[in-house]
Amino acid sequence: MDDAGKAILNESNRIISKLQLLSVFFGDDIIYKIYLRSQVIHQLFADNPELDINKLQLFHLQYSQSLIDLLVKIKKNNEKSILILLDEIQLNKDLIAKIRESVLTFEQYRLDQQRQALKINTSLRKLFQVLSDDTTEYPFAKNVNAFSERYSPDFYAEVSPGLITELEQYTPADVYKNAYAVIQRKLMGVLCKYDFRSSFVCGLKAGDRIAEVYRLNDTDRYFVYFPAKGLFLFCDITKIDQRGVPVELSKKKHLSGN
Repeated sequence: MDDAGKAILNESNRIISKLQLLSVFFGDDIIYKIYLRSQVIHQLFADNPELDINKLQLFHLQYSQSLIDLLVKIKKNNEKSILILLDEIQLNKDLIAKIRESVLTFEQYRLDQQRQALKINTSLRKLFQVLSDDTTEYPFAKNVNAFSERYSPDFYAEVSPGLITELEQYTPADVYKNAYAVIQRKLMGVLCKYDFRSSFVCGLKAGDRIAEVYRLNDTDRYFVYFPAKGLFLFCDITKIDQRGVPVELSKKKHLSGN
């Protein structure tokens, strides 16, 4: 067999190898049978040099190569679809992870509300002692303002600066005051009556101005704490309700579906 014939046989082997790979990829019996038949035809020409080797080349051009081109096109489309599907799966995984994180963060927020209320109650009890004894001792619990620093960006309700200004108004003669805190006299009296027991209601923010609203347990009376000023004042809750402030509203709460 001359060099041209050998080249045709080599090219035939290459084409048959492609068919084999494609039959494995698709796992289709028909494609596999075509691959086997092509092997038989190839071997027929390889074992019989007297046959016109050009007919083997023509067979591959008219039949095998056309089939390979079609299968490769289908394979690429399938791979593209698989990649799109994988991208969608990853996006869904990312979304689920964010939702799970948001739910966990919201649950942590709810849990930390109780801790924050305990810190505020402890601070108010200590403030009462400091004011009663007329000492200069620092009354606030450790990291009492860390709660607002952590949660105000996502969990405190946006309100107008005017509402914050309105809530923080007081008459100087009506408050107790030292170097660390200011508290309404009547509020201190009511806190003593109810043994300094209160619960966190919601947080408010207007720019960098922060306020926290608390309810005296077993009552319908509320007070507001301004972390930046150490200020405690009675709060008319209707002023907040009338402004449409939703309690514990946050983008993360919406995301968690609560």
